[in-house]
Amino acid sequence: QCQLNGLWRNDQGSLMEISVLRDNGDFQGQYLTRVTLSGGCAQISPLKGAQQQLGEEGWPTFAFTVRWDKFSNATTAFVGQCFVDAGGKETLTTMWLLREAVGSLEEDWKATR
Repeated sequence: QCQLNGLWRNDQGSLMEISVLRDNGDFQGQYLTRVTLSGGCAQISPLKGAQQQLGEEGWPTFAFTVRWDKFSNATTAFVGQCFVDAGGKETLTTMWLLREAVGSLEEDWKATR
């Protein structure tokens, strides 16, 4: 069974720590990104999410959001699934959407990546 709690590193060197995983699937933690919109020094940002509960077997799906409020006016939503290979290695696969604040409705087209 795949467990979301713990420390995770992605291909870009960013770190995510899920420190609280409740029985109902809700979780929280922190995210330290190595990739920033501004190119500045990354800071720790809070994350909150939920995991689909599957019982004893299966690989759970999950979703979480990260607020980049300490260094950017943006929010990212991630969705994914946790897998375990034959050797017992846990892997998270995710897709994300980042929404950056813009100054007008006319600029809305460029606000989501």
